[in-house]
Amino acid sequence: MRVRSVLFGPASRVDFVEKFAAAGADVGVLDLEDATPEASKADARATLTSAVPGAVERGGMTLLVRTNSIGTTHFADDVAAAAAAQADGIIVPKLEADREVQDVREAMVAAGLGDGILCGGIESVAGVHRAIEVCGAGVDFVYFGAEDFITDIGGRRTESNNEVLYARSQVVIAARLAGIPATDQVVVDYGDSSRFEREAAEARDLGYSGKLCIHPSQVALATAAFTPSDAEVEWARGLLAAAEAAEADGRGVVSYEGTMVDAPIILRARAVLAQMDEDS
Repeated sequence: MRVRSVLFGPASRVDFVEKFAAAGADVGVLDLEDATPEASKADARATLTSAVPGAVERGGMTLLVRTNSIGTTHFADDVAAAAAAQADGIIVPKLEADREVQDVREAMVAAGLGDGILCGGIESVAGVHRAIEVCGAGVDFVYFGAEDFITDIGGRRTESNNEVLYARSQVVIAARLAGIPATDQVVVDYGDSSRFEREAAEARDLGYSGKLCIHPSQVALATAAFTPSDAEVEWARGLLAAAEAAEADGRGVVSYEGTMVDAPIILRARAVLAQMDEDS
């Protein structure tokens, strides 16, 4: 599935679903956790189940509901609300062990969401430490939550992102080992498009497939960042053509644009073209 942009809004505003789709988000999320105050969670669930967004509002977008953590009193009711709202699945924050993933899957089956998508949030010290365990336990994709992680570890958040580089890398490595996409942290200053673009480029360089968005204006930036550019596609096609010509001539060494080409570079070029096929 495509997770270039994962756009969040409060679960009490089901009307936002149409705005998510209009913004071009790959995934829209109605959030019962951070975006819904404690005193309003029950009302938000009621709103969610009484105003089910249909196919017209969703367009081709995947619709998920973010529940509260599995250890909270809200979790079971949140999953039931997601099922009643006919969401495509759920996002569960702060997962920290494979047993929790299994428990979530069992709760989804009980609620009638057995075939639903499950995204896990990895955003605590324990979650990062056990990221391989979480990613391999049956989630469809994960996200890294920098704000919760840095609070849990007792650090300080900076624009450099140096303080979360290790954790950010751990999560994307674990996701890759499990063969699932990983979605990068939020940029809380949604008016700072330059920072968003910079972080998205960093995330793609690390191996992430997309970015969490908290404002519709961030969606187009995320889509652009995680879609191969025209220059990348041209490079990939030219490189593969050069490699094929060399193979036909019986040459074992390939040079393209002044760079020696070997198997890993050829694989990257093929991956670029494969992604373009997926996005077309």
